[in-house]
Amino acid sequence: MSDIKINELLSQIRSISSQVEPNINIKQDNNETMSFSSVLKTSVDKVNEQQMMASELANRFEQGDSSVELSRVMIEMQKARVSFEAVKQVRNQLVTAYQEVMSMPV
Repeated sequence: MSDIKINELLSQIRSISSQVEPNINIKQDNNETMSFSSVLKTSVDKVNEQQMMASELANRFEQGDSSVELSRVMIEMQKARVSFEAVKQVRNQLVTAYQEVMSMPV
């Protein structure tokens, strides 16, 4: 059996996970708090941008653009798919919460 150094393995996992974590920044111009609807709209807009960028990269690759690599196209398409799935899950949770609130007796 090989000797596994747990601390080295743990530090490698932490360094890799810090590189993989999503970089979500919702910026504000001033110190006002953002409303839920504006945060939701910003998130949906970002997902839309990702999907449009992935679609454009795919089109460029299909047309033979040599500056676009297949791996980049696939990665961007998967990012867009995962982002869309996350937004879809948020929507489903919102609908479920709304239905629960509406079914509560007054």
